[in-house]
Amino acid sequence: MDNKSENKSFRQSLGLFDSTMIVAGSMIGSGIFIVSADMSRLVGSSGWLLTLWIASGLITLMAALSYGELSGMMPKAGGQFIYIQRAFVNATAFVYGWTVFTVIQTGVIAAVAVAFAKYSAVFIPALDIEFLSVFDGKFTINYGQIYAMASVVLLTVINAQGINSGKKIQDIFTSTKLFALFALIILGIIVGMNNGVLQMNFENAWEASSTKLVDGKYLTIPLVGSAIIGAMGATIINSLFSADAWNNVTFIAGEIKDPKKNIPRSLFLGTLIVTSLYILANFSYLCLLPLHGNPDATTVTGQGIQFAENGRVGAAAASIIFGDIGLYIMAALIMVSTFGCNNGLILAGARVYYAMAKENLFLKKAENMNKNSVPSTALLLQCIWASLLCLSGTYKDLVAYSTFASVIFYIVTITGLFVLRIKEPNAERPYKAFGYPIIPALYILVSIAICTVLIIYDTRNTQMALICVVIGIPVYYFTVGKKKKV
Repeated sequence: MDNKSENKSFRQSLGLFDSTMIVAGSMIGSGIFIVSADMSRLVGSSGWLLTLWIASGLITLMAALSYGELSGMMPKAGGQFIYIQRAFVNATAFVYGWTVFTVIQTGVIAAVAVAFAKYSAVFIPALDIEFLSVFDGKFTINYGQIYAMASVVLLTVINAQGINSGKKIQDIFTSTKLFALFALIILGIIVGMNNGVLQMNFENAWEASSTKLVDGKYLTIPLVGSAIIGAMGATIINSLFSADAWNNVTFIAGEIKDPKKNIPRSLFLGTLIVTSLYILANFSYLCLLPLHGNPDATTVTGQGIQFAENGRVGAAAASIIFGDIGLYIMAALIMVSTFGCNNGLILAGARVYYAMAKENLFLKKAENMNKNSVPSTALLLQCIWASLLCLSGTYKDLVAYSTFASVIFYIVTITGLFVLRIKEPNAERPYKAFGYPIIPALYILVSIAICTVLIIYDTRNTQMALICVVIGIPVYYFTVGKKKKV
């Protein structure tokens, strides 16, 4: 598919600001306001907690800098799918696209929609009410899940109206949540600097411990030596999820002005902005709330970061700043954040299935464009599956499945950078990967280490993600593989 034919289909209407808002907006969903509670229970240390967020930021920046070269070489709709196809073979590209559809993109959309519903329940308590329970309560559906599905449908309809509709939602919601998050960070640091909490949190900053629920009681176990490394590797999946989806801007390359320059720039700017905000947000939490807490406490300070009610660390921090109304302020902010996040995910994801269909690696109808120059069939298919995923598993499960699968294919894609340097040494490269070959190689090694630790310490969730990936292989060979030369 050449650039001319693609430009006839898509409208190039996104500038550098719009592209950066898609990177940042897709990254900032609900994770930064929730996952620190689980992370603090698993590592039990303010020093290691901040280290995890810094490490996640550096890992994400390394990947984004490496993707800059690939996006400059191949400024086409489909992004990462196109990079993998060119570096490897159709089978590898198909398995990636299959995983994006079954778990990566749709799983994140579902997780973010569930979080949107969870915080909407602060204003609409009826969303927490269950109306269906089967298999002796093993499978339940509440009104919140239906509400989450409705939000996915609404955003799909909006994005079907054209790229400008999606762009307006993205720019407005991302700008709003960036400003609000920055304001909360500044207020949190100002309010918290003189209350002694920060000093208390850093008195024993590197004494790690793991707090887990065993037989109905929370037990705290000190961590030393290799146990700290294992806990860090298993815990980092949370912060990596919060920093994920930065690559979505590559999916919509066909609709970005001057994509060879603007995609690498937006990748760097977006990931740098979000990484900085995430580290500062956690520092703000540590200024306001004790890291360690008691699950039976009735106050936010007594519960601490570890046992913030329903994991709502952001809401607990806001209540210290604003009092009782803080819960509602934070709930409103997270609703804005998750709604805007899902807009970017829904907008971008459909372009992958469009690109796959163009290469006869997906349902052919997925390449159909509506009158607004949008792949509406691909949007519809994504909407249906993501909506169904809203009914399956928990927020935590969806996070683990999608993030582990994402990291696997980030490794594959950045390995493709080395492959293309060998296969196509003279190809046009408007931007060359910063720090090549050291930074891309370091990213691959670190990510492989994280995946290995996760397989050991989070076997159930990683197995589920791997099964989704592996199923794509026979699906390819029993469908399109027989018709194509690989």
